[in-house]
Amino acid sequence: MADGVFNIAKGLIGYYSGLPAANDALLVVLLKASGLEADDTLNNHDNLSVLLAAANDEADFTNYTRKTLASVTWTVNDTTNLADGDAADFTYTSAGGATNNSIGKALVVYDPDTTTGTDTTVIPLSYHDCVFTTDGTDQQITIAAAGFCRAA
Repeated sequence: MADGVFNIAKGLIGYYSGLPAANDALLVVLLKASGLEADDTLNNHDNLSVLLAAANDEADFTNYTRKTLASVTWTVNDTTNLADGDAADFTYTSAGGATNNSIGKALVVYDPDTTTGTDTTVIPLSYHDCVFTTDGTDQQITIAAAGFCRAA
């Protein structure tokens, strides 16, 4: 298992990272380790609804919610010919306790309309190994030290 970009987002991840719509956001969705599809299968899903209808199960531990990424940036480096997407780290406070999960992946997804959208319109952008088991303690999430994606 590794980090990667979903096929549907290749070529558009920089656009979505720029949050082009009025009520859009980048969110993090955590997936349970049990039943998690292999990366080469996982990256073929075109929306969150289809991804979750497959063998992948979203986390449901105590105090879990989908997190909105803050401080999203997209930086183009003309010297290295790379572009990096980044966001602030975040914490799940008191993750688990009453209901616990073993987590296997963190997804960065683009929600084009946080006010009325559904999972059928949410586009998965990138996936990241994110392995931990909840037990009621805080869980600090850092998707990647260099950011959540790099386009070359």
